[in-house]
Amino acid sequence: MATRKNVMGRFGSAAAGMLAAAACLTLAVRQRGLEAERLRIRRLELEEIVSRRSALAHQQRMHWELLARAIDDTSLASVIDTYASGIPAGKRRQYFYANAWYINLYHLYRAGILDQEELYGHARELFQNPIMREYWEASRGQRDAQAVVRRGTDRPLGGRPHQRPGGSSRHGRVVGGRQTPVVLASWRSEPSPFMAS
Repeated sequence: MATRKNVMGRFGSAAAGMLAAAACLTLAVRQRGLEAERLRIRRLELEEIVSRRSALAHQQRMHWELLARAIDDTSLASVIDTYASGIPAGKRRQYFYANAWYINLYHLYRAGILDQEELYGHARELFQNPIMREYWEASRGQRDAQAVVRRGTDRPLGGRPHQRPGGSSRHGRVVGGRQTPVVLASWRSEPSPFMAS
């Protein structure tokens, strides 16, 4: 009987050891699966960022191409010309070019190449030019129209807010559960904050 108890004790210890080893192995497999899932999600997030930046770069190239055609050909410029009728053709071309510079800065910001402080710094430099300030004043009507379209939203035209770590985004900061817009001056009707007073 002592031998039987001794054998049963050994089998019990072996079974408990095997059970503990199986539990550890299951835990290790589960941890590997979770880590693989985390890596897959991170890879998808990075692919989305690359895809978004690529789409922004393509959109910027298309904008420049269309604007360059309008600058070179006055008959095409009339399609997008919303400036006052008394503005000479040469001045309109300068305004189109000023718009290209402004939009270039905006795209650099949207792509994450510039942060808001850098955007404002470059824009302040750009707005030191009197032609750029004239363009800004002449395009006031366009910004007013965009403000009407955007009223009541915290999103850019045709887009969604771009989330940044810490609850902020390129278009605002989350305050009290609601996103407050940080609207670029191109959508405002007041004078540019970039211009020196």
